[in-house]
Amino acid sequence: MTVLTAAAGNLNAREISRAAGFRIEFVRDWKQAAARWNDRRPPTPFQDARWLDAWYGAFAAADHVVPLIAIISDAATGEQVALLPLIRRLQKGIRIVEFADLALTDYNAPVLGDAAPRDATAARAMWRDLLAALRRLPGGADLIRLRKMPVDLDGSPNPLALLDGASPCLLNGNVVNTGDDFDAWRHSLERTVRKELERSWRVFTRDPAAAFRIVTDKNEALRTLSAMEVQQSTRMQHLGLNFVLNDETSATFYRSLVRDGVGSGYAVVSTLSVGNAVVATLLGIRRGSNYVMVRISNAGAKWSNCSPGRLIIERTMAALHKDGVREFDFSIGNYAYKRRFGVTPFPLADITAALSWRGLPYSLRDRAARELRRFPWLAARVRRALGKPPSREED
Repeated sequence: MTVLTAAAGNLNAREISRAAGFRIEFVRDWKQAAARWNDRRPPTPFQDARWLDAWYGAFAAADHVVPLIAIISDAATGEQVALLPLIRRLQKGIRIVEFADLALTDYNAPVLGDAAPRDATAARAMWRDLLAALRRLPGGADLIRLRKMPVDLDGSPNPLALLDGASPCLLNGNVVNTGDDFDAWRHSLERTVRKELERSWRVFTRDPAAAFRIVTDKNEALRTLSAMEVQQSTRMQHLGLNFVLNDETSATFYRSLVRDGVGSGYAVVSTLSVGNAVVATLLGIRRGSNYVMVRISNAGAKWSNCSPGRLIIERTMAALHKDGVREFDFSIGNYAYKRRFGVTPFPLADITAALSWRGLPYSLRDRAARELRRFPWLAARVRRALGKPPSREED
């Protein structure tokens, strides 16, 4: 295990306080870091040990990626403050510290301990000491960029979202709380949406071999994941978009997630099929009464008359509701189909800080982009001037 310890501040015992002194340790081995952390409820399913086991297992050896898990404790009492699942990566010569994400993790967050900051003053002290420790890292760091952070973490404030430099993320989460009566929730949808789902199911089940299932067998779940990879790749090629989820490292991550998570019910794989033909697939992760949709695919135009994408979502929700799920998270991306399910958006936050003069231009650019988002009409003009397409809302 490689550990860099940074005792925050130069304070004597009488001067150290929870708001003024933090001990920062960086651990490069995720399993070692997890073993040292008390058994705490992760703030979202993406901080579950099973997600992070699969993520670090796939990406720890990737080029230009170095695991950098921060364990923060109170310098005076030794109480655990926060665990941050981070990495350091090289991009165009700039050493960036960020969450273990690489466009796969929808919600990034610290795992909070009992001594976590509860107000902005303590959060600023923790942030100051974390930045100081990062600047002393062997090998250096130029920029810390933390994105897609929920403001609320399972009922507690996210201390990183309390910081002065935190700003609204361009993305937001989308959640549906169905309550205990699923039929009542279904009838709360717009009549056209409800009737379309009913029609889609009738059309789909005209074939006696048509079926919906939640897959619990590990090997079958992996075969379903393979079908998902093909379907998603085909769709992205049809749309002329770059598809990265099937690269070797990302594919290894998803296969580990499914292989190791299906048996416990953490990874949820559901399918619509007709005989041996896979019509649609959905991969999500579950923690208790919360379920988050992660990847979805369908077999394309041949099945468009039964809207398989929306149909598999509704069938999965109904099945999981019977098993105790009440909160269905449609994750990031404000696509039209999510609005049809009546999602409620919730905010996410970003924060960026320069750690060296090399990172300063990137920090300033992020700040300019944040300010630009306050004026949507101007942001749209800038995107057009740069030749970037408008954001796409899918049906």
